[in-house]
Amino acid sequence: MHYEFTHQQRIAYFTMEIALESDIPTYSGGLGILAGDVMRAGADIQLPLAAVSLVSRAGYFRQEIVGGRQIEHPDTWDPSQHAFPLDAKIAVNIEGRDVWVRGWLYVLKGHLGGKEPVILLDTDLDENSEDDRKITHYLYGGDQVYRLKQEIVLGVGGLRMLHALGFQIRQYHMNEGHSALLSLELLRRLARQENEEDNALSYDIPMVRQICNFTTHTPIEAGHDQFPYEMVQNVLRDFIDFSELKAVAGEERLNMTKLALNLSDYVNGVAMKHAEISRQMYPGYHVHAVTNGVHPYTWTSAQFASLYDGYLPGWCYEPQLLVRVDQIPDDAIWKAHLESKRALIGRIRTLCGKDFDETLPIFGFARRMTAYKRPDLIFTDLERIRAIAKNNPFQIVMAGKAHPNDEGGKHLIETLHAHLGSLSNVVNAAFLPNYDMDLALSLVSGVDVWLNTPLKPLEASGTSGMKAAFNGVPSLSVLDGWWLEGCIEGVTGWAVGSASESNGEDASSLYDKLEKTVLPLYHSDRAGWISVMKNAIGKNASYFNSHRMMRRYATEAYVR
Repeated sequence: MHYEFTHQQRIAYFTMEIALESDIPTYSGGLGILAGDVMRAGADIQLPLAAVSLVSRAGYFRQEIVGGRQIEHPDTWDPSQHAFPLDAKIAVNIEGRDVWVRGWLYVLKGHLGGKEPVILLDTDLDENSEDDRKITHYLYGGDQVYRLKQEIVLGVGGLRMLHALGFQIRQYHMNEGHSALLSLELLRRLARQENEEDNALSYDIPMVRQICNFTTHTPIEAGHDQFPYEMVQNVLRDFIDFSELKAVAGEERLNMTKLALNLSDYVNGVAMKHAEISRQMYPGYHVHAVTNGVHPYTWTSAQFASLYDGYLPGWCYEPQLLVRVDQIPDDAIWKAHLESKRALIGRIRTLCGKDFDETLPIFGFARRMTAYKRPDLIFTDLERIRAIAKNNPFQIVMAGKAHPNDEGGKHLIETLHAHLGSLSNVVNAAFLPNYDMDLALSLVSGVDVWLNTPLKPLEASGTSGMKAAFNGVPSLSVLDGWWLEGCIEGVTGWAVGSASESNGEDASSLYDKLEKTVLPLYHSDRAGWISVMKNAIGKNASYFNSHRMMRRYATEAYVR
């Protein structure tokens, strides 16, 4: 079946994780969701891509909440139920032995008829030792050595697999630094023999740079993989001359971000502010800004999709048509929202046994649970919340997973449950377990306000608020990432704090906005509220979408 994809040149999109379907656990969060939206948009606009990722047979994890604490369970899946086995096998050398890799072909079918191939790499083969068979099992599992082995399979093995399958690749796009070792494989393939006497090789760095693109996603140092050279020497052995490697990947440690930066001609951050911060982190590099977007059809509820189909046909292919949202009557917008809200309320009842009131506003917060996301900011002053809710009642629904090794994140989940419990007599609240794509759609379409409160300037982009906008849900968020570009105060939503204020002012600002602006508007001015909903659609969803993002990649990065 893969032959239908090898007749034309493609862009190879390498990513450690990718969200294909809600029940295929090959993603953990935003990075994988973005990768899936990249491919879905590619299918819609007929941009020839080929994604390469890991099969992650044991998934990320399935989350259970017991007594407020996160419990992790394996989330295994059978690729044979969703993908086709490929005949080709390739080998990568790890710790001096050959590790064999096969591929599974997942055909991503767009709702507009397009198709994109996704190659999922798998080391669970009879030819491999028991340990090597597990290299592609756990998404973000294991120690540093395990991670390096995974990145060898992804970068080196992925490139070899594409060539073995006969794909014609014109450009490579690295989604974060996890796959940067593909650039070393390209160096080896494109090496020129300098002279015949000593067989010395000259690496063609300009040629590799010309065909490589790199998107960096985080300003947080821990988000950039680095490996000690002693470990690299043991795992990679003589894969490449180490003096050459240090010249492009850092003298002290193998820095995957630095490797990608040095061997890519086109580099971008995922929002205007993030690109600026990246230039400060890595001075001397030209970092473009391509603000992220989300896939229109995937992240729009059935109710709003039907509404747009009726009034703005073609919106799925040209989401910029949503600027004409004023053609849709207010009562039709409100009706679609109430239907989405009732669906979420039913889901809350099923998952948590709690009854929410559809007449009261629901604030939604769903993120990876880690300290800098500050899911607990709204609970800074519980007495203030009680006072606000007494005069203008509201409800809260939350969701999110903490990485199994992030004890601070897991403690945050416990803390959130304690806060929600202490407010139960004044604020109806719920924490929904096992946050995934399906649950995310229910949340971004069913709440009334989307809340996002990260520490500035650590939110590279964020996309959950963009998803909410497609469903007429405005954001109440810290001015960081995409919201710096999307927030028009009182028009598309509301800012928490200001871009220049310290993070210490954010809680007070949040309470002031809730008490004096957001809740009074919801309770007292339905027409004014619907106006904000329409602006979220017409000014934010029309722009912060994956189609605009991919068309920019095509014209600025891929065609050069």
